[in-house]
Amino acid sequence: MKLILPLDLVADIEPHLPPDTEVVRVDVEGNLDGDASDAEVYFSWFLSRSPTLHKIIEAAPALRWHHAPNAGVNHILTPTYLKRDIILTNGAGVHGIPIAEFVITYILAHAKHLPELYALQAERHWKRGFAIQELTDATLLIIGAGGIGQEIAARAKPFGLKIIGSRRHPQELPNFDKVVGADEWRSLLPGVDYVVIATPLTPETKEFIDESVLRWRSPPKASLPNHAYLINIARGGVVDESALIKALTEGWIAGAALDTVNSEPLPPESPLWSLPNIFITPHTSGHSPKSKQRSIALFIDNLKRYQAGQPLRNVVDKEAGY
Repeated sequence: MKLILPLDLVADIEPHLPPDTEVVRVDVEGNLDGDASDAEVYFSWFLSRSPTLHKIIEAAPALRWHHAPNAGVNHILTPTYLKRDIILTNGAGVHGIPIAEFVITYILAHAKHLPELYALQAERHWKRGFAIQELTDATLLIIGAGGIGQEIAARAKPFGLKIIGSRRHPQELPNFDKVVGADEWRSLLPGVDYVVIATPLTPETKEFIDESVLRWRSPPKASLPNHAYLINIARGGVVDESALIKALTEGWIAGAALDTVNSEPLPPESPLWSLPNIFITPHTSGHSPKSKQRSIALFIDNLKRYQAGQPLRNVVDKEAGY
């Protein structure tokens, strides 16, 4: 069997491969160091450009399975890619722990006024009287109660938060007080203190955090209360940025933490940088020294399943987009 592996990971993966495995290495530009025409398996590594992906799959007409380390695969599911009958698996869950830790950081930074307190320390200014909040009995809505959402809930629950999740197929989950269906979360918005977006970017979720969500209106057109705090660790495209800019400028909500935005890297001239009550991180919430290890372990486990003809983990529903 022949595999296409990213150049940077070959040394980590090769010791785990069966002796009869051939490896074709590929660099970040999609250049291959051998003949990939009979390669069955491709492990990509955080592709940033569609032409690179198209170049690789064109060179591998026998490709049957592609594993991507990302949880979100909207950038992979191009019309060119979808013409091919390739099983796609993703890295859902691999980055859940570091992302969940970042979400707790965002929540605590807001509740405890950490940015203001850091600024006061830098100014050597002793000031008191902040409206510091507790997390006990606050309500956290996690839109997207998949692997990452469940890791967030596991870390948020010990703080005493009431946790509501939403997912395409609702079911009882550990650490969640309630799990609702795809669009049912909208009716719950007036009672939410913190909302985390952890859903894939699909045609249904594109800019679904819009003015109707961010600007208070009386039910039945439910929306977030003005003390709510928004956290996006999903994809920038799920948030209508023009509506968010209005929301933060005019005080529709209390603040936001964004680990992802529409245009990355975020241009210096973007108004998002200077908005009040915003915490921007450079798409770094999933970073951890252990993420690479988990990605490789998932791929090796799936490779064993593939060779044994067993069902693969994390198979993407290409029609649904995740």
